[in-house]
Amino acid sequence: MDFTQRMFRIRKTCLEMLTDRGYLITEEELAATREQFVEKFGPETRRDELTIMASKKDDPTEQVFVFFPEEPKVGVKTIKLLAERMRNEGVQRAIMVTQANMTPFAKQCLSEMAPKYYIELFQEAEMLVNITKHSLVPQHRILTRDEKQTLLDRYKVKDTQLPRIQFSDPVARYFGMTRGQVVRIVRPSETAGRYVTYRLCV
Repeated sequence: MDFTQRMFRIRKTCLEMLTDRGYLITEEELAATREQFVEKFGPETRRDELTIMASKKDDPTEQVFVFFPEEPKVGVKTIKLLAERMRNEGVQRAIMVTQANMTPFAKQCLSEMAPKYYIELFQEAEMLVNITKHSLVPQHRILTRDEKQTLLDRYKVKDTQLPRIQFSDPVARYFGMTRGQVVRIVRPSETAGRYVTYRLCV
């Protein structure tokens, strides 16, 4: 797979992921072809020109950046530059798609920035394919706070009594789940038509 095709696919997965998280991405952007991608970013695509910025559908003041750093191994300097840009734009949440693992100092720098700035990490290889579109991955939907409370009241349980999904689970990471959130999972079932379970992110 050539570089342009690779970056086209990675960026497309990121756009789909933002849509699934409730951010506003236009149909036009989601449906863009590789040819349109090349037209927009040029045949010699630079990673740092692929940055995405999106707002939440239900709260336009809540925004997110998606950064694609140019350097193969992201260090502290890059993170500080990205944090500076977030501060200037008043954005507190970002996703960084890196080519390789980050340096230990860079990871430490990220954890020190939280909770003021929250930057999630993905590697390019993870974003080549949208895992939620795989036939073996059932439908997931994160419950709102009210929905979670209704669920707990209906079954008279505490959230800690629910089955669990790890914070580091690939699907939990795709949806940007935080600890304490509950996800509704719908699986097809031969006997019942569909089978619904709820899991608590830990």
